[in-house]
Amino acid sequence: MPSIIFRYLAREMLQVMLAVTGVVLLIIMSGRFVNYLAQAASGTLNADFLFAIMGYRLPEFLVMIIPLGLFLGIILAYGRLYVENEMTIMGATGMSQGQLLRMTMLPALGVMLVVAVLSLFIAPKGIQQVEMLLTKQDSLTEFDTLVPGRFQALEGGSRVTYTEALSDDRQLMQKVFIASRINDNSSAAMSLVLAERGRISTTEEKGQRYLILNDGFRYDMTPGMGNVRVTEYETYGVRMEERTIKNEISREQALPTDVLMKSDDTRLIAELQWRLSLPLLVPIIVLLAVPLSRVNPRQGRFVKLLPGVLLYLFYLALLMFARSAVDDQRIPATIGVWWVHAIYLAIGLFLVSQETLQLKLGRSKANA
Repeated sequence: MPSIIFRYLAREMLQVMLAVTGVVLLIIMSGRFVNYLAQAASGTLNADFLFAIMGYRLPEFLVMIIPLGLFLGIILAYGRLYVENEMTIMGATGMSQGQLLRMTMLPALGVMLVVAVLSLFIAPKGIQQVEMLLTKQDSLTEFDTLVPGRFQALEGGSRVTYTEALSDDRQLMQKVFIASRINDNSSAAMSLVLAERGRISTTEEKGQRYLILNDGFRYDMTPGMGNVRVTEYETYGVRMEERTIKNEISREQALPTDVLMKSDDTRLIAELQWRLSLPLLVPIIVLLAVPLSRVNPRQGRFVKLLPGVLLYLFYLALLMFARSAVDDQRIPATIGVWWVHAIYLAIGLFLVSQETLQLKLGRSKANA
């Protein structure tokens, strides 16, 4: 009988966990994808890197989402069993609160192992690959991300570029249009450059790249004023500024775990403690979720969902605060983030003891 109950409880819990994890992952990935898609559309990110970056960052997202999915999976799955009186029947057959906790902890330890592998090994490798892509992206100029037939605002909107056609090697352009602000005392001054053809040229000494335009006109003007200076040219060079993309990843996140373990740098110690904290919080949230899942059938299984989510989010917020404090040396590395786990471990043990005490009192009254 215990093995049957264990398999039943594990299946119910893991099914809900996977469903919650999938939904939350879809929401987060969609938000990130829209952000990267906007950067690709504006020309600040090479569209060829878009799906690669999302794929490499997937383990980083999962390592944060899986514990939340487990926490909500326990509350929702067990809450349904309480509402439908299945937990009452299991208790009548002799299953204690301690047995329920042990049956829940066993599959949770498997989840903890998955989170540990993701946090300590797979996620850092994925971030390393993202760093390589972003480094490659930083070496590109605005014309490496130019899309033929589309006006693109570049350099923070100070330059708008258009080309009618672009060669496969992205070196030759046809029908080029460039509108940019002129850096002088008049903020409204601007220049328009038109050209029949354009090509990318790189200097041999410093490797600086230029856009060489042929057979065109340059118009210098101030909108609203009649004076326009027109310059006709056969060859005109535009210096390509090297650009940087906003990086959401710190250097510490990309380092392998074994490098962090050998370092005395507080920034690296904070990163190591963060990676260890993510799998460590899994058994602690089990201690929290099992008592929180107990509900009165008349209340419904969602009654403790909001308090549980707030408790979990506050847990993560405290961990992030402790990580930042260790990073800034406001908290000694020996104390680190462990005090947060100690607090929540104490809360979990308190909830379990209170739940056990209430069950014992209820059974005593029933027997009396």
